[in-house]
Amino acid sequence: MVLLAIILLALVGPAALEQDEDIPHNEVRNWALQFGVGLWEYGKMMTKMNELKRKYREVETSVKRKDGLILIREMANEVRNMMDFKRSAVMRIMDSAEQAALAWRSDNNGVTPRYYNAERLNAFAPDGRPADGTRELVLTPNPHFDHLPVNVTFSTVLTPSRVYDTVQIFKQLTELWLPDPEVGGSIQWSAHLDPLFVSNYEGDPTLSWQFFGSSTGFLRRYPGISWPPEDLSTVQDSHTVRRPYDFRSAAWYVGAATSPKDIAILLDASGSMAGHRANLARATVESILDTLTDNDFVNIFRFSDTTSETLPCFKDQLVQVLNSPDIQATQENLRWLKDSLGTIKQENIANFSSALYNRTGQGCQCNQALMLITDGPPSSYKEIFKLYNFPHRPVRLFTYLIGSDSGSAAEMHWMACENKGYYTKIENYDEIKNRVFHYIEVMARPMVMYQNNHPIHWTSAYVGGRADSFSDDKVGQLMTTVTAPVFDRRNHTVRLANLLGVVGTDVSIDEIRKLVPPYKLGANGYSFIVNNNGHILYHPNLKPPRVSEKYEQTLEPQYLSVDLSEVELVENENGPRENHSALLDLRQDMINQKEGETELTLKVHYDDMAVGLKINFLVQRRVTTRRYKYFYNAIEGTPFSLGLAIPEGYGMFELLAEQEIKHSQKNGKILTRYRPSEFLIPYFQSLTISKATNGEFIQIGEQWFKTAEERVLHFLSRSRRPGWKWMSLRPRASPQQREREHHHYSTKQEKDSYYCDKTLTQSLVLDAMVTESLEKHRPRMEDKHQGYDIFGSTTWFVATRSGLLRWSNFTNTDNDDPPFGQNNARAIDESWYQRAVDQHAIEPESFVFSVPFAEGPPGSPVPERTLLTATHAVFIESSSHRAPAAVVGLQYVQSSIASHFQNITSKCTSTCKKTCASNTLDCYVLDNNGFIIISENNEHTGRFFGQIDGTIMDSLVQDRIYKKVSVYDYQGYCSNSKYSFSGKATNLKSTGVINLLLKFTIQTLAVLISHLQTAYGTALAYSQEDEEEPINYEYEYPIGDDLLSEQHPMPAPPVGFVPPFESDPLEGVDLGQWGTRPCDRKVELYVLQPERLNTSGQNNPLKGKLTNCHVTGCERYVHLSLFLVEPDYLFIHTRPFSVQKIPHSNLILLVVDTLCPCGSKQLSITPQELAYESRDQNGCTHRPRPTLYRKRPPKCINYHPE
Repeated sequence: MVLLAIILLALVGPAALEQDEDIPHNEVRNWALQFGVGLWEYGKMMTKMNELKRKYREVETSVKRKDGLILIREMANEVRNMMDFKRSAVMRIMDSAEQAALAWRSDNNGVTPRYYNAERLNAFAPDGRPADGTRELVLTPNPHFDHLPVNVTFSTVLTPSRVYDTVQIFKQLTELWLPDPEVGGSIQWSAHLDPLFVSNYEGDPTLSWQFFGSSTGFLRRYPGISWPPEDLSTVQDSHTVRRPYDFRSAAWYVGAATSPKDIAILLDASGSMAGHRANLARATVESILDTLTDNDFVNIFRFSDTTSETLPCFKDQLVQVLNSPDIQATQENLRWLKDSLGTIKQENIANFSSALYNRTGQGCQCNQALMLITDGPPSSYKEIFKLYNFPHRPVRLFTYLIGSDSGSAAEMHWMACENKGYYTKIENYDEIKNRVFHYIEVMARPMVMYQNNHPIHWTSAYVGGRADSFSDDKVGQLMTTVTAPVFDRRNHTVRLANLLGVVGTDVSIDEIRKLVPPYKLGANGYSFIVNNNGHILYHPNLKPPRVSEKYEQTLEPQYLSVDLSEVELVENENGPRENHSALLDLRQDMINQKEGETELTLKVHYDDMAVGLKINFLVQRRVTTRRYKYFYNAIEGTPFSLGLAIPEGYGMFELLAEQEIKHSQKNGKILTRYRPSEFLIPYFQSLTISKATNGEFIQIGEQWFKTAEERVLHFLSRSRRPGWKWMSLRPRASPQQREREHHHYSTKQEKDSYYCDKTLTQSLVLDAMVTESLEKHRPRMEDKHQGYDIFGSTTWFVATRSGLLRWSNFTNTDNDDPPFGQNNARAIDESWYQRAVDQHAIEPESFVFSVPFAEGPPGSPVPERTLLTATHAVFIESSSHRAPAAVVGLQYVQSSIASHFQNITSKCTSTCKKTCASNTLDCYVLDNNGFIIISENNEHTGRFFGQIDGTIMDSLVQDRIYKKVSVYDYQGYCSNSKYSFSGKATNLKSTGVINLLLKFTIQTLAVLISHLQTAYGTALAYSQEDEEEPINYEYEYPIGDDLLSEQHPMPAPPVGFVPPFESDPLEGVDLGQWGTRPCDRKVELYVLQPERLNTSGQNNPLKGKLTNCHVTGCERYVHLSLFLVEPDYLFIHTRPFSVQKIPHSNLILLVVDTLCPCGSKQLSITPQELAYESRDQNGCTHRPRPTLYRKRPPKCINYHPE
C-alpha cells in the first residue's frame, strides 16, 4: 500500500507542474519582445537620435577626460575670489564706520537728528502731505533685493521693539518718546556710511543687503526700504506696529563680536524659584541660548540639593557633539535644551557649592563662562573661586538675580566682578534681552582692546528673501552673511572697550553656485560646500524651507545646521546615523581644508517635492545607487571647503563642442527665429534655457530680463556690435588688495558692462544649431498620425548638456496641458534626464519609461489623459571615450500605449490556453522602481506594485529581481500630534462605516470557514534556460505579517482591487493646528536588478509560484483514504507567476495567475518616523550624533592684559 501511495504521489507531481503551464511562459517572452522592440524602433525613428549623433560628428567635437583636481582648484579659486570681494566690502564699511564715529562730535544742541526711518516713510495725511514725523523717499521695485521696492541712494534705519525711536509715532500718543542721546548720536554718525554703501554696490552689482548693526540696538540697512515692506503702506492703514527682531542675539552679530564660547548655564531649581521667578529664569536661559552659534558649546545644569543636566543624554557634556565630549550649540541641540526647561521641578534647597564645582568640559577651548541664574545665593563662595578660578580667572562668571529681592545683590555682584563677568538683575520680561546682551559686550572687550584685529565671521546658511530668478514662484533663497566688528577708537578719560556694533553684507548662495557651473560637472554631478563644523552651506540634498515666514516678518534668520554626514547616504548595511569611515575621512579632510580625492558609492534618491505651508516635504519614491569620485579643496580666507562629486565612468568625460559666434552670422538668427511668441508656427512651442543654468552664465550690467532666453538673445544681438569682445574673466582682487582689504576700493562698473562664460555660450549656440536641424527634418505628417494612432505620441523633445531644451508637438490638441517646457525647464536636472544617462550604462539601446505618480485616495478621478514619458541618452564617442551630449525623448498618451500592449498580449503565436485578455491572468508592466506603467485596471497606473500585491513583490525581492534599499531622511518633519494624518483622506459618512463593517464581517467569516492550516507560503522561482531541465531556486518567506495572517490567510484582493490610499502623513496637514517637529524618517524603496533576468546573454522568463496559499478553488489533490489510516486529502495550493525583461527599456512584464489568489499584504513606501531607544532612556528625540570632528575658528581672542 505504501508503494502504491508513492506511485500515486508521483502521478500528482506532473499534475501540479501542469498548472505552471497555465501561464504561457514562451508567449510571455514573445509579448515582451514584441512590445519592447516595437517601442524602441518607433522611438528611434521619431526622436532622430541617430541623426543627432551624426550632426555632432559633422562638427568639430572631441571627448576629453576630466582632471578632477585641476577642476576643483579652478572652481575653488573662483569662489575664493568672489568671497574676497564680499569680505573687502565689509572691511571697507568697518573702516568707514570707525572713522565716522571717531570724527563725529555731538553739536546738534538737542535737535532731533533727521534720518530715514523705515517705519515712517511715504505716509500721507488726508490732504496729501506727508504725515507728521514721516519723510518721503522714492522706492523702486528691484528683483535683486528680494523683489522689494528700494532706494539705492540712501539707507534706512530699523529699530527693534525694545529700542525707542526719536520721533512721535501717532498724533494720538499723549507721550513723546524721548530721544536716547547715545542712540541718536550713533544714528547721526552712521549716516555717513551711505556713500560707501553706494560705492560698494556700484563696484559689485552682485552685492546684496549691506548693513550696520549698532550695539545701541538700531539697524542701518542699504538699500533703503520701508517697513513693513509694502508698496502703498500708510500709517493710517496700519493696525499693528510690526518691528524687526533684536538682531544683537543673531549669529551674524554675536559671531563677529565674540570668539567661540563654552557656556555652562547653572539654573537654580530650588523651591524658592517657583511661579513667576521660574518663568523669568526660563526666559533668561532661552535668551542666552538664542545668542549662541554653531562654533559655541553649551549645556544647562539644574541644581537644588544636587546638580544634574537638564537633558540626561547630554550627561557630562557641554552641548557640542563634535571633537570633544561637549555639545555643540546647533539649532537642533538648542531646541532640545529649550524643551528640557519645561521638565524642571523646583524642590529642596540650592547647593551652590555642588553647582559651581561642576567642570565646564573641553568645548571650543576659547572663551569660557558660567551663567548663574538664581534668586540669591547665601554667600559669595570665595573659597571655591580662589581654589578653582583664581588667580588667572580663565572662566568668567555672569550672574542673573531673578526677582525683586535685592538681599543677595552684593554677593552676586562680587562673584561676577571678581571673575571678570557681569551682574544683572531681572524683574520683568521686557528687560531680559537687553540685560542678557551685556555678557556679549563683556566678552568682546579683549578684542576691542587690541583694536587692530577684526575677525571675519561667516554664518551658516539660512533662508532669506525671495530669490532673484526667472521663476514665477518666488521662493526664499539660501543666504549666508559675512560680518566684522566695529570698535570705538575714541580717546576717553578712562579707557573704555566699547563695541560700536557689527557691519556686514548678505551673500546669496546662488551667486556662489554660479561659479561652479553644472555643465562642467556633467550629468548627475554636483558641488557642495562644508564649513569648519562639517555643516553644509549648500548641497543638492539640503532641503530648506521654501520660505522663511519669520525672516519676512522680522528679518530674523533661521539658521540651518545640517551635517555632511546627514546628506551623503553611503551604500552600506549600517543602521541609521552609523556613518561610513570613508565618508568621515572625507568630512575631516574638508574641515581641515585639505586638497584630495576619494570614492564613495551612494544611495541617490530621485525626489518629488511636496509643497508644505512652511516646509518642503521630501517624497522619496525612486532610488538608485551610483559610484562617485570626490574632489575637494579649501576656499582660502574662509572657513569653507568646496567639494565636487562626479559620477564614475561617464561623469569623468566631457564633450567639447562649440560654435564660435563671430564666425557664424546666422547663429543669432537661428535663436531669434524661435523667440517665444504668439506668432510662432503652430507646431513649435518654444526653445528654453534650463533653470539649471538659468541664463546666469551671462550677466549684463543693471539690465533685468523676464526670461533666460531673453537675456541670451539680447547678448547675442550685442555680439554683432563693432568692437565687441568676450568678457569671460570675472574681476580679480590682487594679492596686495587681499592683504589690505579695507583699502581696496573697487571701481564703478558701467551700466552696460557684461560678463559671459564663453565656453558655455558657444556650446549653447552649437547645440541650438544641431537640434534645429532635427526640427527641420521632422517625420512626415502621415507617419506622425500613424504613430499617434498606434502609440499616442504627442511630444518630441531634446535637452542638451549646455542646458538647452527644444520640443515640439506632433498634433494640435485642445487639452489643458501646460507646454512641455513649462514643467520641464530644469532640463539636465530633471529626473528623466538623470535616469536616462544612468540607464545608458545598463542598456545603451533603451528608453527609460515613466508615468506620473498616482495621487489621491482610491476612487479619486483618474486623469483623462495620463502621459507616458520615454527618454534616451545620446552619447558621443571620440578617441575611444564616450560622453553624454543630450537626452532625447517622446511623450505618449498612456492609454494608447496600454491599448497597444493589450493588443499584443491578447494573442498567441502558438496554441495557448490563456492570454492577458482572459480573466485568469493579470498582466502588469512595471518600471525599474516597481511602479505600475500598465495594468488592466487603469487606477493602478502610477502606483507602487507592492501596494497592489505585496506578497508577489516580496517574492521578487527574495529572488533578487528587485533590491530593497533603505533610505534615511535626517531632515524630516513629523507631526506634533499623536495621531497619524493623511492630508487628502476623505470624511467617512455613515453609509461608509456600515460598508466597512459588512466587509470586515464577510472577510472574518471567510477566514473561519477556510482550512485551518498554519504553514507559511513558499516562493519557488527558477530561470528557464532549458525548458527540459529547469534550474530551481527555492525560497521560504511568510505571506502574512501578523498572527492572524499566519494562521488564517485573508483572501487575495480581486482583480479590480485598489489599495488604501497611502501618502506622507504630513502632506496637506494643517501645520497651524498641530505643528511639526524635526525627526528622522526611513523608507524602503526598490531597484530592479536586470542582470538577474539576463542569463547567458538572453532575457529569459523567470517562472515562479507561491505555494501553500490556503485558498479553496485552486488546489490539485488526490484522495488517500484507501492507503492511510486516517482519511485525508493531499492539497497542493500554488499561484504561478512569470517575470520577463522587456528589451530596450527599464521595464519588466509580470504575469500573475488569478485563479489561485494568496493572502496579500500591502508594502509601504511612505516614510515612517524612526523611533530610537535613546528616546525612552535619556530624553533625546533621536539617537545623539556620534562624536564628529570639528575645528575651531582660527582666531581666539579671550584675554587682554588690561
